[in-house]
Amino acid sequence: MNIDFPFHFDARGRTAATSDADHIRDMIEQLLFTNPGERVNQPDFGSGVLQLVFAPNSPELASALQFTMQAALQRYLGDVIALRSLDVNAQESTLNITLVYQIRDTQEERTDTFVRSTP
Repeated sequence: MNIDFPFHFDARGRTAATSDADHIRDMIEQLLFTNPGERVNQPDFGSGVLQLVFAPNSPELASALQFTMQAALQRYLGDVIALRSLDVNAQESTLNITLVYQIRDTQEERTDTFVRSTP
């Protein structure tokens, strides 16, 4: 059983559970949108992508962002997923991340899109 993210209760009043594939998606989302330094016992955990929403757009920044995100995914989830492609698109205050990956246990290939907007 995997606990669903974000934590909540199901209709029976119990901790909500989720499938393995959804749990992996939840782990990816947590890694992508956690800034390094936010976790006490894992100060390097995270990609820092949210800090770059308001940075000036440039090809160099996009390359650096993609490299750091790929490194974070490989470091923390490399035993769970095989990364196929990663596309990051920032428009105004909205960040879109499209990730194509394969779940190592089941060989299932998935494409997930993560969207964050700043207030």
